[in-house]
Amino acid sequence: MSNVRSMGVDSQQSVLQTNKLIRNTYMLLAMTLVFSAVTAVISMAINPPFIVYLGSIIVSFVMLFVLNKKQNSAAALPLTFLFTGLMGFGLGPLLNHYLGMANGGQIVATALGMTALTFVGLSAYVLTSKKDFSFMGGFLAAGSMVLLIAMVALFVLPLFGVDVGGMSLAFSSLVVLLMAGFILYDTSNIVNGVYTNYVMATVSLYLNIYNLLVHLLSLVGAFSDD
Repeated sequence: MSNVRSMGVDSQQSVLQTNKLIRNTYMLLAMTLVFSAVTAVISMAINPPFIVYLGSIIVSFVMLFVLNKKQNSAAALPLTFLFTGLMGFGLGPLLNHYLGMANGGQIVATALGMTALTFVGLSAYVLTSKKDFSFMGGFLAAGSMVLLIAMVALFVLPLFGVDVGGMSLAFSSLVVLLMAGFILYDTSNIVNGVYTNYVMATVSLYLNIYNLLVHLLSLVGAFSDD
């Protein structure tokens, strides 16, 4: 009887810990998204060169490594805001580029709306169904490797005079599909207790949303009148 009672207590504690992780993750995610929006608006007002966007991507890789090392320390939260603020600032030149088009406002609004609907819809499905999407890990890893190869090709091929317009659209389409998969995968890992650190869980979801927005902007912009 005592063993049964102990198992019940452990199960209840596990549920409480998971619920706390979910609450902390989505609270921090909301705050970092707002902070990113503020730094993006500041960047748009300053209007730095496009190289700032590329630079923010490069620096973000370094910061991800640092965040992973410091995820359980007191520095984790400040580093998270520094990371997301930098990513938001890097979006400024990109957003200004699309806003400069004839239908710029509509392009940005459409991409933002599609990003929000995709994230909320997929997250809500996993949170309510509690379905386990961990089986997607291998597929997502393989897809990420394909993306890295395609990214290198997109940088190299233009140097040889190759038109990569069609490849760029295919690349963005693949990123959108993979980010949708990662939202299901990461949310599932949060709900099912695979992730135990809410800082890294937040960063994972933030990157999914960020990449989803960037490549929806690319697709919506490409298929607009511009």
